[in-house]
Amino acid sequence: MRVSTAEFIRNYSALADQALAEPVTITKHGRDRLVVVSAEEYERLRRRDRQVFQSAMLPDGVLEMIARSEVPPGFAHLDAELDDGAA
Repeated sequence: MRVSTAEFIRNYSALADQALAEPVTITKHGRDRLVVVSAEEYERLRRRDRQVFQSAMLPDGVLEMIARSEVPPGFAHLDAELDDGAA
């Protein structure tokens, strides 16, 4: 759902309730500015952002898929970003 800042202010209560079910994007001058989400969704996103694990914890099947994966042709130029200059 996308609403203007003015509409969000006018309908705060209803739109805040709506944000409990789905993100509400608030626009200013037609451009996305803010997104209102429920506290539960915000916490879920924060937890996901901070998940850390060792590759050794991955199942063998996942490690095999990673080892077999290939960089799509359109992204091969990004290999230069991994170059540490020790050529």
